[in-house]
Amino acid sequence: MENMAEEELLLPLEKEGAQVGVPTSARVSDSAPEPAPTPASAPAPALARAQAPALSPSLASAPEEAESQRHISIQRQLADLEKLAFVTEGDFDPTSSLNSDNLDAGNKQACPLCPKEKFRACNSHKLRRHLQNLHWKVSVEYEGFRMCICHLPCRPVKPNIIGEQISSKMGAHYHCIICSATITRRTDMLGHVRRHVNKGETKSRYIAVSTAKPSNEIMKETDTDVQVCPNYSIPQKTDSYFNPKMKLNRLLLPSRQLIFCTLAALAEERKPLECLDAFGATGIMGLQWAKHLGNAVKVTINDMNENSVTLIQKNCHLNKLKVVVDSKEKESGDCLGEEEQNLGNIKVTKMDANVLMHLRSFDFIHLDPFGTSVNYLDSAFRNIRNLGIVSVTSTDISSLYAKAQHVARRHYGCNIVRTEYYKELAARIVVAAVARAAARCNKGIEVLFAVALEHFVLVVVRVLRGPTSADETAKKIQYLIHCQWCEERIFQKDGNMVEENPYRQLPCNCHGTMPGKTAIELGPLWSSSLFNTGFLKRMLFESLHHGVDDIQTLIKTLIFESECTLQSQFSTQTPSNLKKQEENEVLIKTTDTTTDHLQGMNMGKRKSHEVITNLAKKQKSDVSTEHPPFYYNIHRHSIKGMNMPKLKKFLCYLSQAGFRVSRTHFDPMGVRTDAPLLQFKSILLQYSTPTYTGGQSDGYVQSSPENSVADRVE
Repeated sequence: MENMAEEELLLPLEKEGAQVGVPTSARVSDSAPEPAPTPASAPAPALARAQAPALSPSLASAPEEAESQRHISIQRQLADLEKLAFVTEGDFDPTSSLNSDNLDAGNKQACPLCPKEKFRACNSHKLRRHLQNLHWKVSVEYEGFRMCICHLPCRPVKPNIIGEQISSKMGAHYHCIICSATITRRTDMLGHVRRHVNKGETKSRYIAVSTAKPSNEIMKETDTDVQVCPNYSIPQKTDSYFNPKMKLNRLLLPSRQLIFCTLAALAEERKPLECLDAFGATGIMGLQWAKHLGNAVKVTINDMNENSVTLIQKNCHLNKLKVVVDSKEKESGDCLGEEEQNLGNIKVTKMDANVLMHLRSFDFIHLDPFGTSVNYLDSAFRNIRNLGIVSVTSTDISSLYAKAQHVARRHYGCNIVRTEYYKELAARIVVAAVARAAARCNKGIEVLFAVALEHFVLVVVRVLRGPTSADETAKKIQYLIHCQWCEERIFQKDGNMVEENPYRQLPCNCHGTMPGKTAIELGPLWSSSLFNTGFLKRMLFESLHHGVDDIQTLIKTLIFESECTLQSQFSTQTPSNLKKQEENEVLIKTTDTTTDHLQGMNMGKRKSHEVITNLAKKQKSDVSTEHPPFYYNIHRHSIKGMNMPKLKKFLCYLSQAGFRVSRTHFDPMGVRTDAPLLQFKSILLQYSTPTYTGGQSDGYVQSSPENSVADRVE
């Protein structure tokens, strides 16, 4: 296994006007200040070279090689390595060093690659044998160069404490000619160089990169320019992580666009909005809010890292937005010219997100930390305004998807297992954590929507102030009874009394037919609806208004799922006071609250409170009948030896049987329905064809009596 590589600090080249033929190491030593003539420092030239390793004299012959600044242990020939023994601080004779007769002289020389404690100065023939056997023979070759083993203190080694003495052992290592890394073992060095070759990396490429500082890359998203770091896509290597695949969570990928449409729908209710992006990183989300919504929002972008704050300010100037530094309370819009138009103001802060949310009040808060967000929920609900919106993005899917159950118990305080509906289970876990945090602050929540896509879970809730709302919210957190045999599930009944046989609550009879304990208790989970149909329709209208086309399909799927109806049966009745917008046979209604808001601004405090109360009543009227909790996977419940019908046809069959049915965004093969599992399997069996008939047919097999079908399903 390759050890951790540490970059070597090499001395820069000096003036180009030095004498031709003088090695680089001699020029470096002449320019360096001479040490004080003390007895301790005078007889230790090798140790001085170890502390400031000189460059190879063979690099002075070729200008292109002199620019590479290779370590002295990297040479072309053994003679070049022997010449290094004559390079000392203060005295150097190029004519004597190039003469081979001087190698046989009686002067004692020290090894240039070993410290004085390891190898003492000796005669030239012993030095030549030492260099050949201990350095040259174990070297690693690459394009005509030899990377010899080095014993200088270039790579620090942890000292070993033996009794009362401390022995600082010098570790032998190799210096990579390509990336200047230090590798201890020869086999690891061979593999390290082989990986460079396989990736097409050469020394000239690394030299060009090291001489010039890498510039930040500029990316464009929906008319918003963002300056990102060169390694922006690697969270462990950069301070400002930018994921170009997160279109839906900031405005280009699924989550970006959902958050933008949510804020645009909220901006139609009241203006202006105090918005907070608690973890700005590059600032892309806040920049898009300010650039597309204009004066309707007052954006604050926060980040704890200083480099991220600097990058956010650069991106603001890049998009012609004025930056207001909160810590200094001054505007820094000097980068904008007089001819350029200022599109808005953005307040940039550098502090902990919990501290900022405790100090200021906001109408919209978006939390997108790296990992779980439970550490910031209490602060988010502390000063959130009434009817405000809190958006929570959780990326700790290993715990939410039941891969690390102990982490889920530690962070969310719930017990979970891997089920067929694990994505919706994760969404309900996050909503339950949000609801408990809001209830601790005497606030209730109304879930606007909750999605689980790819590598994140996004939950958006509206805040309802008051202890009554908090009590109603707390009642919606319940435990779930899950059967491990047939995947049947049901929320536990309310009440404090201990039930004698909790298996009776399950519709299935697995406990009576199967041995042992068949069901487990999951939760606590959010047991109410995950979608607000009226708000989703307003989001769809805003996506059409702002031209966000990529998200419209997902929002329509959420609308169908919230109504639990098929797309062909979807319709809405719109009163005369609602705006109408028709798109792809979907009728959208949007509440016109701008006039009411403007009237409330001109009225007194009591009238304004009445407007907010009426708005809350309108929001409650948007909520339709709750959708059935969870879904069934059609492949999970397929019958052996039978070909299932097409998914669209199967949905129609369930609808014709009188059940509510829709598809779900959690699972492409999932079916959300209020039909019991027994009826679900009966209809699936009724319209399945035997495998030996050679595939599916347009019609269905003649159905058997209901009792025989139920027996086959069981």
